Amino acid sequence: MKLSVLDQAPVTKGQSEAYALKRAEELAILTDELGYHRMWMAEHHGSRIFASSAPEVTAAHLAAKTKQMRIGTGGTMLMHYSPLKMAEVFNTLSALSPGRIDFGVGRAPGGDTHSMYALAEGRQPMMHNMYEKFETALQLINDEIPTDELYQKTKAVPSHVVLPEAWLLGSSGNSARKAGEIGVGYSFAQFFTGEMPKEVLDTYKQNFKPSVFMEKPTICVSYLVTTAETTEEAEYEALPKDIFNLFFMRGQIIPFMTPEEAQQFPLSEMDRLMMKENRKRHVVGSAKEVASFLQKEQEYYGFDEAMICSIPHSQEQRLNVYRLLAKELL
Repeated sequence: MKLSVLDQAPVTKGQSEAYALKRAEELAILTDELGYHRMWMAEHHGSRIFASSAPEVTAAHLAAKTKQMRIGTGGTMLMHYSPLKMAEVFNTLSALSPGRIDFGVGRAPGGDTHSMYALAEGRQPMMHNMYEKFETALQLINDEIPTDELYQKTKAVPSHVVLPEAWLLGSSGNSARKAGEIGVGYSFAQFFTGEMPKEVLDTYKQNFKPSVFMEKPTICVSYLVTTAETTEEAEYEALPKDIFNLFFMRGQIIPFMTPEEAQQFPLSEMDRLMMKENRKRHVVGSAKEVASFLQKEQEYYGFDEAMICSIPHSQEQRLNVYRLLAKELL
């Protein structure tokens, strides 16, 4: 099984947002050495919880700090950007790190309404034409004349570079079908809801048409994981994220607690029941237990790659998650 990394640059208690980005660099260097296949930076705006607001900038830095793993965005929130600008950005990245860049695109805003309108400079955000914008960006990246007349008299510079891999992020049958029809990779975010209907992944495979960006259907599934040497230790490290998810499901965003604070946090019986239900979005256990779970998931769903997102409080614990999984699966 290929293993990869999804990083949101989480800001844990007592740490700065700048340090969260340095933690991403440390994680990239380690996982590159361990043999992980790729690392993506997410895009979040207006958040004090996640520091990854400019994933394409961080990707450039990480590509320069690593030697073999692929680096990219998971994903660039295309609603905020011109297809021409995205083509220029990713062609530049690919010119600097040929054969190692991923152009991963998401259709969500990556932030609240205030951030969304601020990024659009007060204009009504355009949310109806995401797939068209994605296809236009891909045409520009590939030095084609776009079908959209607005972009037919310009080109993306630098041109004639090694093409990045192109990916569409999603969690629905519609996004899966479009990813297949466009001929790009499909990245499914299992940790969004904890649900992963097999028919969604099958829809992607059934509708896939080879392209210059992807020769055959390729599926990556993102999981939120907390693991350690023992199940008990993993549970201890996982509790802050479980409490965060509890409040997030209620529309509240709270800072990530330390494990010690989480142990002392007052939880009602209803809270505990909700946290238990939310566990389908959070894979917790010893390294052997998590590895076994991922292997069974791959066998059943037939995906190519598991992408691991992990948010323990300390950087050492977070790095250890990736060390332990590499030992079991790579």
